[in-house]
Amino acid sequence: MTRMPPVPRPGILEIAAYVGGEAKLGGHNRVIKLSSNEGALGPSPLAVAAYEAEKGEIHRYPDGGAAELRAAIGAAWGLDPERIVCGAGSDDLLCLLAQAYGGPGTETIVTEHAFAMHPIYARYAGSTVVTAAERGLTADVDAMLACVSPRTTLVLLANPNNPTGTMLPWEEVRRLRRGLPEHVLLVLDAAYAEYLDDPRCSAAIELVDEAGANTVMTRTFSKIYGLGGLRLGWAYAPAAIVDVLNRIRSPFNASRPAQAAAIAALADVRHVEASRAHNARWRRWLVEALAAHGIPVHGTEGNFVLADFAAAGRDAAAADAALRARGIIVRPMGGYGLPGCLRITIGTGEEMAAVAEAVAAFMSGTAGERARA
Repeated sequence: MTRMPPVPRPGILEIAAYVGGEAKLGGHNRVIKLSSNEGALGPSPLAVAAYEAEKGEIHRYPDGGAAELRAAIGAAWGLDPERIVCGAGSDDLLCLLAQAYGGPGTETIVTEHAFAMHPIYARYAGSTVVTAAERGLTADVDAMLACVSPRTTLVLLANPNNPTGTMLPWEEVRRLRRGLPEHVLLVLDAAYAEYLDDPRCSAAIELVDEAGANTVMTRTFSKIYGLGGLRLGWAYAPAAIVDVLNRIRSPFNASRPAQAAAIAALADVRHVEASRAHNARWRRWLVEALAAHGIPVHGTEGNFVLADFAAAGRDAAAADAALRARGIIVRPMGGYGLPGCLRITIGTGEEMAAVAEAVAAFMSGTAGERARA
């Protein structure tokens, strides 16, 4: 008798699984990991202490509604806690939104070089993904509006965008919202908001408040707060959408240690400001270091840069190999349709100096000599 394994619903096996940034590299005593956009300064010492204080309580379930954490987020950003939903990273909430407002027979619009999980979540929900062309690696409102059809129910927009580092001006985002039918949900993925001049992301908050019941903003504790390993994010949304998310989310989707650490991280304003200043300083430094070798950078609105080696007449794969030979892991962008680029996370000053030295050696043709030394 032939045994047949269970068969997933149509479309699931067509999804290409997400591949995260590499973390290990054989043959090196010290590896510089700049592949996952993690916070350069790590978490606040207060967050670490709060996390460690929970070690005696990990047999207890967390507060399923994350009431204290939502109150802390609300106080930090001037928001109504009742309109906040927490999850296991903002990814968790993006997935829930795709399932709740997408599905078979619907269409979800994403941008050409969107964060890889946007189309994955849409396909997982059963939606048809419609990809809008970008202009200069930046979301194009007219192109997105041209993609709208009677089947469109969801638009996912990362602003700032990963991996391009580009940002659509908020007035253009408002124009996008005005041009969309009222029944279409606009989700603003603002994972890198804390690195902006306006870390509150006031314009996005105002848009959520003004637009009625059809706009959501998602945020994360994985970047500037340095809590990526704890998986914690949140969404600010109209009451009706909050109600939907609370109906379908896992009951305990934010652990006790994660909630405690996040509350402490929000309170440590000095650490956040130091992280923002560090990022701005070394991002500017790295852009200048790359430019000195004719390597342009496409976007500088997050804690990373997108270095275009192809525009400098060099092979990005060869550049990646040269960096890896020195124990430096960055993120190749072939999977995003940008094979000539490498995404480089902003790390410590020492790490940025190591990147600059490796790039200089590669561009001068001496990388191989250093690797063999």
